[in-house]
Amino acid sequence: MNEQVKQTILDTIEQYRTIIISRHIRPDGDAVGSTMGLRHVLRDTYPEKNIYLVDDDFADYLAFCGGEDTLPEEAYKGALLIVIDTGTRKRISNHNYALAEKIIKIDHHIEADPYGDINWVEDFRSSACEMIADFCMTFRGKLTLSPTAATYIYMGMVTDSGRFRFEGVTGETMRLAGSMLECGVDYETLFSNLYAEDLASLRLKSYVYDNLRITEHGFAYIYMDTAVQEKFGLTFEQACSVVGELSDIRGSLIWAAFIDNAAENQIRVRLRSRFLGINDLAKQYHGGGHNMAAGATVYSVEEMERLIADADVLLGEYKSTHKGWL
Repeated sequence: MNEQVKQTILDTIEQYRTIIISRHIRPDGDAVGSTMGLRHVLRDTYPEKNIYLVDDDFADYLAFCGGEDTLPEEAYKGALLIVIDTGTRKRISNHNYALAEKIIKIDHHIEADPYGDINWVEDFRSSACEMIADFCMTFRGKLTLSPTAATYIYMGMVTDSGRFRFEGVTGETMRLAGSMLECGVDYETLFSNLYAEDLASLRLKSYVYDNLRITEHGFAYIYMDTAVQEKFGLTFEQACSVVGELSDIRGSLIWAAFIDNAAENQIRVRLRSRFLGINDLAKQYHGGGHNMAAGATVYSVEEMERLIADADVLLGEYKSTHKGWL
C-alpha cells in the first residue's frame, strides 16, 4: 500500500512547477532535517521547478542548518504543499498552508488528523527523516541525493531516535542511516554542532539535576517556570530539551519536563518513557504523539500536579505487574 502512496507522491511532485515544503511549529531536528533535506533533493533533481521551504517558526539551536524562504500569498496559487512531521493541521508552521492547490502529508505520528489530499503516515517509523530517506532510496535512480541533503536527513534520524536508542529503531532504520552515510554525510561537523556544549549549558544541566523531583514509584520530572527560563536565557525549545537530561535515571521509566509558556497561558509538557506507553496519558491532557514520546498541555499548576499523580499511578501499576525493568 505504502509503495503505491510513495509512487503517487513522486508522480504528484512531477506534475507541479511550484512546490512549498513546511513542518510543525517549534521545529526540532527531525522537522528541520526532513524539510531541509527534501528541499535539497527536489532542487537538485528538478532545477526547473520552484522549490521553497516556508516556516513561521524558528529553532535557535538549529540555526546552523540555514534559513527558510518567504513567499507572498499569490505564490500558493496552483502550488503543491508538502507538510512533513506534523500530525495535525493546527501545528503546521505556515499560516498560508490552506492556500495551496494540493497538500501532501508525510508523517510518523499516530494518525489523528488526515488533513492531506495525499497522506503517507507510518507511525512505526523512528523519525520523519527515516521516511524521507526511504523515499529517496525507493527512487534512487530518479532522485538526486547530495551529501548536503543526506546530512540533513541523517541529522533528523539521529536526533529523533535519541542517537538510535528510542522505540521504533529497527534494522531498516540502520540500513537507511547507512545509506545516508554512504552519500557523504559530514557527521563530525554535524555532531559538533548538535552536541558540543558551552559552559551555560552545563550549568543548566546542573540546575536540572539539583531540582528534579521523583515520585514514589519513580516518575522523574522538572518544572521550568518562567523565572528559571529567564535566569538561564532559554528559548522555549531549549527549555523543552531538558527532558533529555532525565532519561537515564535508574528506575524512572517515565519522565517529563514541564515548561511555562506564559505567552499562551499554559504549561507545555514533554513526556518520555521506556517499556510502557504514555500516549494515552498525554491524550488525557490535551496532547498525544508516540507510544513512548509524547507532548501534552496543562493550564495550571493544579492540573500539572494531577498529571504527575496519574503518571505515578501508571508507573506503579506497571512495576507491580511486570518484571525485568531496571
